[in-house]
Amino acid sequence: MSNDRPRIGVYVCHCGTNIAGVVDVKAVAEHASGLPGVELARDYSYMCSDPGQAMIRKDIEEKGLNRVIVASCSPRMHELTFRGALDDAGLNPYYLEMANIREQDSWVTEDHDLATDKAKKLVDAAVAKVSLLEALEQKEVDVTPACLIIGAGIAGIQAALDIADAGFRVYLVDKDPSVGGHMAQLDKTFPTLDCSACILTPKMVDVGNHPNIELMTYSQLENVEGFVGNFKAAIRKKARYVDADKCTGCNLCAESCRLANRIPSEFEEGIGNRSAIYLPFPQAVPAIYTVDPERCLQLTKGKCGKEGPACAAACAADAVDFEQEDEVVEVDAGTIIVATGYDIFDAKRKPEYGYGDNDNVITGLEFERLVSASGPTEGHILLGRDKKGEGGWEPKKVAFIHCVGSRDESVGNEYCSRVCCMYLAKQAHLIREKLPDAEINVFYMDVRAFGKGFEEFYDRVRREGVRYIRGNPSEIYRKGDDDHTMIIKVEDTLTSTPLESEADLVVLGVGLEPRRDNREIIDIFKLSQSADGFYLEAHPKLRPVDTASAGIFLAGCCQGPKDIPDAVAQAKGAASSALILLASGRVAVEAQVAFVSPDECRGCGFCVDVCPFGAIELVEENRMGNIVGVAEVNEALCKGCGSCAAACLSGAIQPKSFRDEQILPQIAVLGVKI
Repeated sequence: MSNDRPRIGVYVCHCGTNIAGVVDVKAVAEHASGLPGVELARDYSYMCSDPGQAMIRKDIEEKGLNRVIVASCSPRMHELTFRGALDDAGLNPYYLEMANIREQDSWVTEDHDLATDKAKKLVDAAVAKVSLLEALEQKEVDVTPACLIIGAGIAGIQAALDIADAGFRVYLVDKDPSVGGHMAQLDKTFPTLDCSACILTPKMVDVGNHPNIELMTYSQLENVEGFVGNFKAAIRKKARYVDADKCTGCNLCAESCRLANRIPSEFEEGIGNRSAIYLPFPQAVPAIYTVDPERCLQLTKGKCGKEGPACAAACAADAVDFEQEDEVVEVDAGTIIVATGYDIFDAKRKPEYGYGDNDNVITGLEFERLVSASGPTEGHILLGRDKKGEGGWEPKKVAFIHCVGSRDESVGNEYCSRVCCMYLAKQAHLIREKLPDAEINVFYMDVRAFGKGFEEFYDRVRREGVRYIRGNPSEIYRKGDDDHTMIIKVEDTLTSTPLESEADLVVLGVGLEPRRDNREIIDIFKLSQSADGFYLEAHPKLRPVDTASAGIFLAGCCQGPKDIPDAVAQAKGAASSALILLASGRVAVEAQVAFVSPDECRGCGFCVDVCPFGAIELVEENRMGNIVGVAEVNEALCKGCGSCAAACLSGAIQPKSFRDEQILPQIAVLGVKI
């Protein structure tokens, strides 16, 4: 097919009424038919449909079109769809240009004349550019048959098992000494009231024993280099000061520790204590003890008793080893799944609720440990115990507060955390089960029982005598000198009645937040964040587990708040997406990448500094006996973002399909003076 002169086909999409409801699409098509180089112009209801694509293919074959313009929605939606149509018809897929007349036009105005006029101008600009496009060819690279998963909560565990069961190597990395994440801290799960540990523990054991999974707990990702199919990760395996091969999990070391049961346990949310050498919880995987380097007397002071560390003396297996050091290992992976989870909202940021000042104001996660049979109180709801964990009293009046740190502009969290309404309903049920005579009040703004069986569970809890009061408490404070009773000031907004409700125990329904250390992962993987601070997916509808970086996927609550079933479902989706690349063995890399004109490059290195993907480096080149630096692009790493072109002082580096000589004619057609 000759490309000597442009033979352009223009296709204007109605998109139902999304575009046609505001833009006169027939007038736009008629306008396009008179533009230079345009062979034909058509409008159709849905260009992305099979008939719409068939129309393009037929016109390419029968009319000899060598350039195609589709005036429709954002290229993010269907650029790949229309490239495929061109490719099927034998035309280079990069001879396509899209004019966005939906998001940039019909969706931002109700003025029909103005919208139609803008659509015509956008088509004019597309016609000015499309004849200047060059044919591009995608390259393929081999894929390392292994997946790196960061985070070993329920999402990371599920993704690891799916990929490992498919026969591929998995490196599962977690900062904590054990896998399990927050789900391991829960007592029951809503709405079925299944034991959380009963569901999770078998999967934890499977991950620990799977021949295709290399478990790297108490480890931290330090750096990742490479590109889709060929990532190389540096992982720091922190010293446990316990030989994993020798440790039998007997607990003698923890019992003999000079700080035995004197350090607040992170797993128990500070309600229970641990030793300086510890196992996070009884079902931990791997069942290997870890020395806390910030609390251990031997490591912080260089001395632990006159006769040396008591833990080492008590260990019959001789597993305690204070000579251990951190080890940095490198692993190769073809794909990466980020499943780093979430943090709970710090209730101290709502000082009006008295959290941190009153022992009987606790968070929902602290309540989970309080009510758990494996928790520090063995499932008995006891408050006010002494330092040895003895004594305590049962509350008679319990209050639950919804939306603490969620849907709250004052703390910067406008989003709904999705789980709080239901976990508080579950906890109210557990109070009723364990303390049948207790008075239970739930203060809420709205109840969002959106999931399968959620509304039925909510109704069940109310039938059990739990009183729901619509109102957002303004203040919680202690009643005089009473050590037990708290006063909750609130307005019942359904009756416009101000209330002062009493409670012995107040449980704050804290929401889910992005991890406080997620900046580390963002910097390593060059991920984006949405407005709420969670990691941003490539597309909320069509690519919910993908990121903008090819080969890197998201799973679980790092992408946004969700309950356990949704986290597992997303993990399985991320695993499936990763498996597509692993199973294919080869992957195509983007063709619209930056390229360098070596003769024009000054070797200043500005492009190297601004490239967010580390795709550019300066290489030495001999020019007439002089060694000079010239920028070179790694096409597998480059995403075609154009940052380098903006920084280049000499115009030596340009992104393909977006070169200056292709963009400037578009600007000129629009009448913009530069």
